[in-house]
Amino acid sequence: MDSEADFDPPPSFDNVKNMAKDVEVKGFNPGLIVLTVVGGLVLAFLIGNYVLYMYAQKTLPPKKKKPVSKKKMKRERLKQGVSAPGE
Repeated sequence: MDSEADFDPPPSFDNVKNMAKDVEVKGFNPGLIVLTVVGGLVLAFLIGNYVLYMYAQKTLPPKKKKPVSKKKMKRERLKQGVSAPGE
């Protein structure tokens, strides 16, 4: 009969709900802090790159093209049917 007195019934759902309410908040979650810091740094990096790209598009002069060699110019003129000067 002593074994019946030591038997504890399983907690009901009401007891589990009450236990969940009693849990104290012990500060911030360290994983969440790390995720927030890393996410903020990545976001700042991407936004900074975009701002620098837009600034460079406005201020830098257009890229210079390579000069076309005389040999290529002559070949292009012959393709178009225009005779090269001096021939």
